[in-house]
Amino acid sequence: MGNGNSDPRVVKVFTFLVDIILVYLSFQLSRILGFAYYLEPGELRMFFIIFSLAWVVSGFLNDLYPINDFHSLRRIAVNLAHTFFLHVFLILLIIVGQKSDYPRLFLATVYCFSAASILGSRIMGKLLIRYYHASSDDLRRVIIVGNGASGQALRTFFDKHEQEGYRFMGFFGSNGQDTGEYPVAGDIDKLKIFCKSHEIEEIYFAKPLSCENKPLIQELTDFSDNNFIHFRLAPDFSEVVNSYNLQVFDSIPVLTTRKEPLDATFNAMIKRAFDIVFSLMVVFFIYPILIPIVTMAIKIESPGPVLFRQLRPGKKNKLFTCYKFRTMHVNNCTESQATKNDPRITRVGRVLRKTNLDEFPQFINVLLGDMSVVGPRPNMVSQLEYYSKTINKYKMRHFVTPGITGYAQVNGYRGETKDPNLMMKRVEYDVEYMENWSLLLDIKIILLTVWNMIHGEKNAY
Repeated sequence: MGNGNSDPRVVKVFTFLVDIILVYLSFQLSRILGFAYYLEPGELRMFFIIFSLAWVVSGFLNDLYPINDFHSLRRIAVNLAHTFFLHVFLILLIIVGQKSDYPRLFLATVYCFSAASILGSRIMGKLLIRYYHASSDDLRRVIIVGNGASGQALRTFFDKHEQEGYRFMGFFGSNGQDTGEYPVAGDIDKLKIFCKSHEIEEIYFAKPLSCENKPLIQELTDFSDNNFIHFRLAPDFSEVVNSYNLQVFDSIPVLTTRKEPLDATFNAMIKRAFDIVFSLMVVFFIYPILIPIVTMAIKIESPGPVLFRQLRPGKKNKLFTCYKFRTMHVNNCTESQATKNDPRITRVGRVLRKTNLDEFPQFINVLLGDMSVVGPRPNMVSQLEYYSKTINKYKMRHFVTPGITGYAQVNGYRGETKDPNLMMKRVEYDVEYMENWSLLLDIKIILLTVWNMIHGEKNAY
């Protein structure tokens, strides 16, 4: 009987090549059907190259590669949808930036053919894998040592992926105690007998890695080696940390207490590049229209500067000068948060706040590197000093660069924060954003922000 999974590097390269071939065939099919009637052959080749490069970026940002046997069809479909969504955004950005004019019908047919063929290839691959496992004796019988959190998670995984060749045969423990949801089949002596009589191929050790368990690990390692059984370590860390993320530095496994996607250099570069491109588009296309109108409105209603400047804590609590359109009468209470029906707010200011237009000068902060388009909103210095002492994980939000808009804001948590629970919810959303960042999530937050600007927000005052 066979053991082991496919080499993920081979699967990754093969899947990528298949995708590019299918995209190329989609281009050719669209051309044959006459949808690229006024594109020269050179233009068509250049567009295919741009299209393919954008696909590479979109695919890798959305975890489209590598593909393994255990990705569900639902997850594959969702990742493909995210990839196509981001790809459309990038292509439109390139077309607008170059002022190119490509037939819309040609683009639409290329996307339809590409989406259908790529999704079809994924479904076909999954069906072939399932057929192979169902029609062969390549069935891996596995047992788990330890039925704690890690063991239970493994049991769930094996149950879900039995069609892919795994069959869970039972839990075993060093003393035979039943401490979890599923019963323990027996102690280690019974494990050895069971493995030989049931042709077990893989043993998963799911107990904590401790000095106490070191002799047991060595005993199971020797037993596995002598009986042609694969021994895997899936240690239980639930006694040490509630949640963790695994990274591998060369061959060294490293655990972090949380996911930190923006700590990866490539992700940080992608986010910064997006910030710069998006901010430049705002500066060149929106500023020339917005700034004269807002400046005139502010000056007519009340004396004072057009811009309001205030020190705000940024990444790692480093202070920076944050810019906003002035929405209040000039006063000496700049560290006091705005409240509902605040008499300091001007009529123009109330409109600017309701539509988020008061934040538009902060795109200059983005270009300066003090802010990002999307991220935790920078609070006032007084709020930092107060909430960092009263709210758990408050300082965590300063691990990343603050944003003009944020995940908490589009979920309704903006405006006055007299109730500490409201600030706690903001922090929860900010931490969730940090741990689940993706470029697609940034784009989603931006679109939701634009939607809120159009409809207005009840908590904006």
